[in-house]
Amino acid sequence: MRIVILDAFTANPGDLSWSGLESLGELTVYERTAAADVLERAADAEIVLTNKVILGKAEIEALPKLKYIGVLATGYNVVDIPTAHEKGITVTNIPAYSTMSVAQMAFAHILNIMNHVAEHSADVKNGGWANATDFSYQLTTQQEISGMTIGLVGLGNTGMATAKIALAFGMNVQAYTSKPQESLPAGITKVTMDELFQTSDIVSLHCPLTESTKELVNKDRLAQMKPTAILINTGRGPLLNEQDVADALNNGVIAAAGMDVLTKEQPLPTCPLLSAKNCFITPHIAWATVQARTRLVQIATDNVAAFVAGKPINVI
Repeated sequence: MRIVILDAFTANPGDLSWSGLESLGELTVYERTAAADVLERAADAEIVLTNKVILGKAEIEALPKLKYIGVLATGYNVVDIPTAHEKGITVTNIPAYSTMSVAQMAFAHILNIMNHVAEHSADVKNGGWANATDFSYQLTTQQEISGMTIGLVGLGNTGMATAKIALAFGMNVQAYTSKPQESLPAGITKVTMDELFQTSDIVSLHCPLTESTKELVNKDRLAQMKPTAILINTGRGPLLNEQDVADALNNGVIAAAGMDVLTKEQPLPTCPLLSAKNCFITPHIAWATVQARTRLVQIATDNVAAFVAGKPINVI
């Protein structure tokens, strides 16, 4: 059975092994694949794995040998699912492999903003500490998050993991969720969306991207927030209107923002968040700790092995 990975690099830039997949068939690994090369590279494959390379209707219909598509991520919008189903092609994804890594990144942004870590580190390297009058100095006021209120939009795997970290920091945790209050762990309060944005010191987005959540954070929502509040997005870029967030930051409507995702990745130079005040951006790496990527590769291998054995798992 021929197995092709179209874009292996982000999941495994060389520090992990694909040996598990090699044991299941004839494996060909491409670090990256341009759209124009998809059909040529996948032509003889029965199993194709993809992360961000699109397998749309045209590609799927042009690959008659294809029996299985494995998405090397949780989100599967890169695959035309109806066409795959119509052709009898099994599609799987990788659920919940990066939960703790994403929650950790949410707090990496929170702590960086509250303690101004990057700002102070850069100043020290530029001679600020060496030339300071005192043994300790602050470029700006630092904040203790214990006792602050964090509002989580969404309480799935990553939202719940973030909530548990927040509780350990002594924060008040509230969430907008479909779960009933009685099912929530102690310390988490269910609130309306309006209440969450109006009363939270930190708003962190953990909901899926759907038609109803697209640009959930917009000018009106931002106007509800405290001027001292910060916004964190480790979910999906289009959950917010980037221009509205940039305007809110530049005009002091909110204090700061931490982003691991953007609407367009890679961003265009015109992305308004790139030049917005107090906006800290990481390049979609919350999912990419070595531990999370190790789980991803193992689950991907398990998915293929289950399919080969005739008992597919994690099927979309």
